[in-house]
Amino acid sequence: MSFKIAIIGAGSVGFTKKLFTDILCVPEFKGIEFALTDLSEHNLQMIKAILDKIVEANKLPTKVTATTDRRKALEGARYVISCVRVGGLEAYADDIRIPLKYGIDQCVGDTICAGGILYGQRNIPVILDFCKDIREVAAPGAKFLNYANPMAMNTWAAIEYGKVDTVGLCHGVQHGAEQIAEVLGAKSQGELDYICSGINHQTWFVDLRLNGRTIGKDELIAAFEAHPIYSQQEKLRIDVLKRFGVYSTESNGHLSEYLPWYRKRPDEITRWIDMSDWIHGETGGYLRHSTETRNWFETEFPQFLASAEKPIDPAKRSNEHASHILEALETGRVYRGHFNVKNTGVITNLPSDAIIESPGFVDRFGINMVSGITIPEACAATCISSINVQRMSVHAAISGDIDLLKLAVLHDPLVGAVSTPEEVWQMVDEMVVAQARWLPQYAHAVSAAKERLANSKVKTREWEGAARRHVRSIEELRVEKAALKQAV
Repeated sequence: MSFKIAIIGAGSVGFTKKLFTDILCVPEFKGIEFALTDLSEHNLQMIKAILDKIVEANKLPTKVTATTDRRKALEGARYVISCVRVGGLEAYADDIRIPLKYGIDQCVGDTICAGGILYGQRNIPVILDFCKDIREVAAPGAKFLNYANPMAMNTWAAIEYGKVDTVGLCHGVQHGAEQIAEVLGAKSQGELDYICSGINHQTWFVDLRLNGRTIGKDELIAAFEAHPIYSQQEKLRIDVLKRFGVYSTESNGHLSEYLPWYRKRPDEITRWIDMSDWIHGETGGYLRHSTETRNWFETEFPQFLASAEKPIDPAKRSNEHASHILEALETGRVYRGHFNVKNTGVITNLPSDAIIESPGFVDRFGINMVSGITIPEACAATCISSINVQRMSVHAAISGDIDLLKLAVLHDPLVGAVSTPEEVWQMVDEMVVAQARWLPQYAHAVSAAKERLANSKVKTREWEGAARRHVRSIEELRVEKAALKQAV
């Protein structure tokens, strides 16, 4: 087969490498073209060097190009994959730092909550630029695979306003299923069958079967509470399982910031999280992890380049959806996964305009969703709260209406549990001013926001959060990695 895949934000080096090797595990795809594009020429050259080494080591006819000219990369592409982070780590740091001044303690801050909403405001104008390029220069009917967060907002904007054939992809469902299979003692992942449905990062395992036997709430609770690691790392998730009756896909840290109950007071945060790894609830945990990962890659690039000489092993193909979707569309081999698409009746008790995440099947006819799923009422109520925030956030990003943006943040479940309206109004002004270079739709509102900030009497606090860890140096990381390797 011969077709072109464009990857926007290809400087996300580790993830781009994973997508690349996954796709090349499909025998029919050896002769395709990958066009990499990114704002950073430095990052592009690093990832291209790695991918070129993989192609050379495996004696493949695969073509790899790299350019900062996005339209050139998209020319004639049948598939476009986005894994961008608009504003990079600099803007992301503000997503965590500024809300902390107003008492809002986030673990990740990339989906909803104050950080996720502002992240969406930065991303959506750029997503619409991608869609314009796809319509104009990509292959007719090109499919846009969005991996970038905030998943629901980005996908919503691309479908509703970008008018491009779009699917949002995430790996939360797969990771949750891996945990469930482990606690239930499954010998392989294939023994577990499940239906998982909801919205991205708030998806729920509404039907679980192990070797055909239905797994009930009590059995699942007992299995998680008996597990020596998950019983400590996933305390909040287990509590939600007990109250809602179903398990959530998202990690302890992710889930904690989508709900109004577990991160509203510092003492409550420390009660429910686990500090063994960032993903279990640490304040600004993903920001620290991302910063350390980038620093490590920059320093240890020769090591990464050397590892690219290894042969591609199809047995190690990951469970990221992209390669499996492409394989199904191009070869007709059926793939079942969980995809982010517009609802339109897929989930009966969520709004029709929402972006939902639910089961679907892919073959050469496209992505076909399983319709008519009804999720438990408590799960639907929680999802609808987030959907309402997402809808307002998308509309604000499109219109540049700063008052609507403030209302979206005010209605966020965790923000509303922690902050007053006056605090929210000032916080949004502060975030818009700090991130103005990435928010062109709010350029008209920045001067007035600065004036309001200069005259504000709302008090803030200098606070690192309830559970903050410092960014580790390269030497600290080396020592820790060496200790882990020795322990294994």
